[in-house]
Amino acid sequence: MIQVRSLSKRVDSRVLLDKLSFDVDPGEFFGLFGPPGAGKSAIAHLLAGLLVPDSGRIMVEGGGDPRTRAAKRQVGFVPQALALYEQLSAEQNARFFARLYGLSGDKLDQHVGWALDFVRLGEWRHEPVLRFSQGMARRLNLACALVHNPPVLVLDEPLAGADPQSRALMLDNLRHLKEHGRTIVYCSPSLADVSRLCDKVAIIDQGRILALDTIEDLVAGYGGPTQVTVTFADDEAPNLDQMPGSVENGVWRFPAEDPILALQRLAREGYAVASIHVEAPGLESVYESLTGRRSRD
Repeated sequence: MIQVRSLSKRVDSRVLLDKLSFDVDPGEFFGLFGPPGAGKSAIAHLLAGLLVPDSGRIMVEGGGDPRTRAAKRQVGFVPQALALYEQLSAEQNARFFARLYGLSGDKLDQHVGWALDFVRLGEWRHEPVLRFSQGMARRLNLACALVHNPPVLVLDEPLAGADPQSRALMLDNLRHLKEHGRTIVYCSPSLADVSRLCDKVAIIDQGRILALDTIEDLVAGYGGPTQVTVTFADDEAPNLDQMPGSVENGVWRFPAEDPILALQRLAREGYAVASIHVEAPGLESVYESLTGRRSRD
């Protein structure tokens, strides 16, 4: 559905993207994860045909180069910055964007009604956007990207600033779109959202893809072992000779491929344990392994 080959983009002396290549299959929910400044927004704008690459190419099935009119009809774009007219109502905004894609008459009415109902703004359709909360505006931003019913969605941090209720509603919207076969490219700095939604993830840093695979395979390849923390009931930890990890102030921390075996030893020998915390590897540990820093640093 989407092919990206050797994509590079520079602004003045700053390299935004450096020879990126990846594919997004039809019906795939594809995540682009990285910290602010990693290059996610640049990729999103290039996929939407709003930027011109310095080198490389992008092909969108059914339209070719994303800058062409045919490709733009295939893609719905949700920018990180709200792309709405505050003085207009929700319905007027949706109608404006629908007309840009050539919709008119009954088809326009049907698409606008569906898009507003889908993001649960039907009862607010006549209200001006300036009265909307940030979360409601985010939902309308999504509706305007969906109003022409594109097979491909490019989402650049679509949940940024949304309140918890709107986040939950939009996550339900995205799951629904995923289940119904929409091809989605999702840019986010949130590991939780990427882990929850995406079939495949590209980890981006400083304009380069560090790793790209399913979440399961990324964790298996880069996540490392499970980390276990055991706090003993008294200040004196038992003798843990020949056991991995470290013991300090009655707390034992160790990596374990099979933490159950180590914990069974404690149970057999009757050690008094106050608490046990088991942290399985995830995308956070993958990112730390690839970059040497935590994602929130």
